[in-house]
Amino acid sequence: MPARKLYFEAIRVGDELPALAKAPVDRVQLSRYAGASGDFNPVHVDEIYAKSVGMPSVYAPGMLVMGMLGQLISDWARGGQMRRYNVRFIKMVWPGDTVVCKGRVSNRHGTGGRYFVDIDLWAENQRGELVMKGSAQIQLFYSLEDENRQRSGQAPLVIEVPRESLAPPAPQSASSPASPPGEGPTASDEDDEDADERRTGASSKKTAPREKPAAKTATLPSARKAKK
Repeated sequence: MPARKLYFEAIRVGDELPALAKAPVDRVQLSRYAGASGDFNPVHVDEIYAKSVGMPSVYAPGMLVMGMLGQLISDWARGGQMRRYNVRFIKMVWPGDTVVCKGRVSNRHGTGGRYFVDIDLWAENQRGELVMKGSAQIQLFYSLEDENRQRSGQAPLVIEVPRESLAPPAPQSASSPASPPGEGPTASDEDDEDADERRTGASSKKTAPREKPAAKTATLPSARKAKK
């Protein structure tokens, strides 16, 4: 049976991705991940060492949870190409925790025969606490006709699609000029974060007392970063 394809024409802003619930994290999985990634930081695999540095036990690397969110995207966007993916670590994941990955389409637009959707992503533990949040951008064929045209060497199907977004545009002050796109924070940035927190029922601004390390942003694995 051919793999299901996802096309831009079928996606609407506000569509929710099917939630992905992973099996409870265990120490065997942490050891296997260490072997697969080459990351043998003892705080993730050595119980005695983890306790010696003040942790109640070993804990999951942040990149492991990032991979779970990545699976959510790849399972949903079959046939699409990921153009951007970033996450922010919020809360530690411990052995026995169940991670549930969720997402929602927050933006869609197309121009010049290229079609994109933006996705808000987040992961929760079994208590509904936010452990990770992020976003991704996927490029898709507009339709089956568009895919067939491009695969046969023809020009893409060109349909201009105005940007549609869940976030309302930020109000502009008459006394201050608009900032160029991508330069500096805007009111809509804070609105987006507040909207994420209302949707997930948890706040990214809160972390458990004395848990460490603090929330960080990551886009690619790095052996030199502190492990989560």
